[in-house]
Amino acid sequence: MDFRLSDEQAEFQRTVHAFARDVMRPVADHYDRTQETPWDVIRAAAEQDLYGITYIQKMGSDPGGLFGVIYAEETHWGCAGIALAMSASSLAAAGIASSGTPEQMAQWVPECFGTKDDVKLGAYCVTEAGAGSDVKALRTTAERDGNDWVLNGTKIFISNGGIADVNVVVATVDPTLGHRGQASFIVPKGTPGLSAGKKEDKLGIRASRTGEVVFADCRIPMEYLLGGPQKLAAKLERARSGQSTGKASGALATFEMTRPLVGASALGIARAAYDWTLDHLETQEIEGVPALETQAVQQVLADVATEIDASRLLCWRAAWMARNGVPLTGGQGSMSKLKGGDVAMWATTTLMDLVGGYAQSSECPLGKWFRDAKIYQIFEGTAQVQRLVISRLQREERKRWLTQNELAGEPAAV
Repeated sequence: MDFRLSDEQAEFQRTVHAFARDVMRPVADHYDRTQETPWDVIRAAAEQDLYGITYIQKMGSDPGGLFGVIYAEETHWGCAGIALAMSASSLAAAGIASSGTPEQMAQWVPECFGTKDDVKLGAYCVTEAGAGSDVKALRTTAERDGNDWVLNGTKIFISNGGIADVNVVVATVDPTLGHRGQASFIVPKGTPGLSAGKKEDKLGIRASRTGEVVFADCRIPMEYLLGGPQKLAAKLERARSGQSTGKASGALATFEMTRPLVGASALGIARAAYDWTLDHLETQEIEGVPALETQAVQQVLADVATEIDASRLLCWRAAWMARNGVPLTGGQGSMSKLKGGDVAMWATTTLMDLVGGYAQSSECPLGKWFRDAKIYQIFEGTAQVQRLVISRLQREERKRWLTQNELAGEPAAV
């Protein structure tokens, strides 16, 4: 086992960090204040192949699976809001990849990003007013009408919501079947019946547009059903007959793929706050003693550094497992997301306490990182839901371990 990055991974890390430092950081405060979409940064990322189909192909070329979590950590170190404005398109692409046919993937994944000359955005539309972590409670409907589908409902808190060129929409086709009665659809920008609802005025990640997406008798052709009608019909038949597929819903499968990325994103915020605090305290004294030489300060910084490293290792493990086909049956994906979000919130709060009154000044960047961190305990499955998932999967894994050992004739541990 080798925990060192490969030469290619280390070079990629340096490239993304330089982009975050030189392109994202200088404009982070501007976009945090104005809440404008950072088109200039997205275009610059596309020019450097850090946004777009070339970037997606690079993510898939790494046998270690670490390119994605490295990218997430470094870009969120630069600015979480700008990073999310870019990565939301990848979430839409992941939704297409998890449910679509090869032909649909070839057509629509590039459309989530556009080209260097014509940058586009994607949005993954799942959350509703009564259905956040509880995906089976979705109320947006899709009804078949001849060779078309007609969508009705409202999605809320959607990243790139209202401005995306490609919307990947999870809707209910048979409400009696829960999440097994759902399907995913492509709804391109400009489709009649598709409209932008309220734009959210958020606490953090303000450079990333978050808004409602409204579907009112929104009619799309049959070929926009991801996976195709035969796959959906077979899925519904299995569900109605009580057969188990052993698979999660399309939305849950997409989130499982992205949880290590979300954990690494939160980690980037924590590291940004930690790096700044170290640099700031280098110039501070406490009762005539350099701040970094006092035990009280050292104790806090050691705890923050340890938690950041622990979070990173969980994210890297989950990313490696997912890339190499190792089932995350013990909740490793949820662990990485849970730990990353909790560490980001705890670290920013703890470091603000350490810095003291200056942390309340608008000049101090800790306030922005504190605001940005909170969402990582909430979206893509709240911290509480992640704990439930981990607990259930751990129980199931323990039962499997006991069964396997009993079959092997080994006594169970007491």
